[in-house]
Amino acid sequence: MQTEPGGEVRGFRQRAVRGSERPALAALLTLLPLLAIAENAPWYQSDFPPAEFRARWEKVFEKIGDKAVALVAGAPPAGGFAFPRQSNDFYYLCGVETPSSYILLDGRSRRVTLYLPPRNARLEAAEGKVLSADDRDLVMRLTGADDVQSTEAMRGDWLAGLPGGAPDALWTPFAPAEQAAEQRWELLARNAAIAADSWDGRLSREARLVELLRARAAKGQEQRPVNDLTPVLDALRGRKSPREVALIREASRLAGLGLLEAMRCTRPGVFEYELDAAARYVFLVNGARLEGYRSITAGGTETIWNMHYYRNSAALKNGDLVLMDYAPDYRYYVSDIARVWPVSGRYSPLQRELLGFVLEYRNAILKRIRPGVTPRQIQDEAKTAMEPVFARWRFSKPAYEAAARKLVDAGGGVFSHPVGMAVHDDGGYADRELVPGVVFSVDPQMRVPEEKIYLRFEDVVTVTETGVENFTSFLPSELSDLERAVKGEGIVQKFPPAPPGR
Repeated sequence: MQTEPGGEVRGFRQRAVRGSERPALAALLTLLPLLAIAENAPWYQSDFPPAEFRARWEKVFEKIGDKAVALVAGAPPAGGFAFPRQSNDFYYLCGVETPSSYILLDGRSRRVTLYLPPRNARLEAAEGKVLSADDRDLVMRLTGADDVQSTEAMRGDWLAGLPGGAPDALWTPFAPAEQAAEQRWELLARNAAIAADSWDGRLSREARLVELLRARAAKGQEQRPVNDLTPVLDALRGRKSPREVALIREASRLAGLGLLEAMRCTRPGVFEYELDAAARYVFLVNGARLEGYRSITAGGTETIWNMHYYRNSAALKNGDLVLMDYAPDYRYYVSDIARVWPVSGRYSPLQRELLGFVLEYRNAILKRIRPGVTPRQIQDEAKTAMEPVFARWRFSKPAYEAAARKLVDAGGGVFSHPVGMAVHDDGGYADRELVPGVVFSVDPQMRVPEEKIYLRFEDVVTVTETGVENFTSFLPSELSDLERAVKGEGIVQKFPPAPPGR
């Protein structure tokens, strides 16, 4: 897509909407037979057919063996009026969004049973229909599950009553389940803080499920082992299917269009939260319903240095830079991109010197990403390629050259976290050869602590059969292109009045 930073806003929106329809249309055509149901049927996703879920289940069966079962819990009910969102692992396995649901994968019979709550007429009258145990045949048809039962059937000695009796071993995820704008390491830190609180100390939901499984699966004094399913699901989620890649591509496209709109809205006196609002508007009007994470919209050295700054409450000042890092949650898949641009529409010589070097290193990395090599090999190749850049670059201070050397020698976070259903997704990739379907953030970061300078570019890419696809290649990255984008006209109109005579 060709970027037109100064283009008319309405035309831009029309192009964005038309582009966002393409992956949704392809998914709809794939699933038309499944959607030929009553108009008032409960909501169900249209991005993944039953065959894709069945392929995921088969891989789980291969890992847990033929004497064990795996149980994965869905999210609990929302505690208020936040937009409901299922937990990632559960949605990955079946696409069902009904809270308080469970999925059982029985390795002994290789059968899958979904346990859903019975129909709640009162809730449906207020919020609309969701899949329930009363929709047994429909759920089986939509998901490919072998059976659907009510969660009421899970009471008492349920495990012993399974076909084949209680299993020899059980599997369930030990790691906390991510929901909207959540990711594992922050959840683990939160759970640790709760456990250490002498006036709280409660178990996490996952730990409580493990505890219950151990107690209820016990045979006399003998406890059956409960194993961690998290590494199994992480390995599966770490390599995205073509349908998953398509959703991340669309989330990335919307993220890029949102940042472009924020660039056009940038003026001295505009507040950080107004840029946040402009980007979020683009996300929402193009089909996203949630944020992948809270926006980082930081204007000025102090707030940019915070790295994960979130207050977004300051006014933009002439001469400052803006760092924006923001992306939507599009149908359970997210992105993670960032750019740094000048409030005035023109970088200072110092800003060009440092940010231009980060861009050179980012480009050297992107050119070398391909399957069959490790990130370490690519970093080493890029380091060699950067020597001519060092030879011609003129650093105005020794501290700046030292920061540039540190960036290239250590990578500066260039091979960052996986991206998928969570912004810091599960399924590591950095310690092995890259394979097609791996999706991650490329995020080179330069720091000059003496002056609290922190600069970065961030893109989300996937490894292909022949190289790499940068999902936001249309987003300006060259400094002159970023300057032109800022000079466009955006949807935020609360600009300071023009000086007299203009």
